[in-house]
Amino acid sequence: MKKHILAILVENKPSVLSKVVGLFSRRGFNIHSLAVGVTEDPEVSRITIVADGDEYILEQISKQLNKLIDVIKVSNISDESIARELALIKVHATPSTRNEIVEIVNIFREKVVDITKNSVTIQVTGDSKKLAALEEMLRDFGIKELVRTGMIAVDRGASAILVANGKKEG
Repeated sequence: MKKHILAILVENKPSVLSKVVGLFSRRGFNIHSLAVGVTEDPEVSRITIVADGDEYILEQISKQLNKLIDVIKVSNISDESIARELALIKVHATPSTRNEIVEIVNIFREKVVDITKNSVTIQVTGDSKKLAALEEMLRDFGIKELVRTGMIAVDRGASAILVANGKKEG
């Protein structure tokens, strides 16, 4: 099955996320990634969901989502999109390994955001493959903690998912 990225514009109100995620779980779909945030309009939030499914299933879910009152718009993000995740990785470090860790981070063009006597925390942004590659390189040092956001994505070019005044198009 193919992974699909759905961008869902919803009214920024309590329980809306629960309703959207509930629709996926009732249909037996595993959500691989979920990210939610307010848009340029504070009354509208954007939910980005990555899930498996064929085209028919994706179409059925989109139709069901559009029936929810608080859903403004559902869009399938194309394969040619710009997609990124953010991760914070806290790695065990000693005085003898700290420089090696920093060198690896620099090779990936990422950022050390915290250093203590026993750890180094790295901020990494990129696609899932980049995050996995850096994680693998750091694994030998001992990963103390790893936190990842869900994927966020936009289509390339000038097109954008917009809805005037945060209201459902009629």
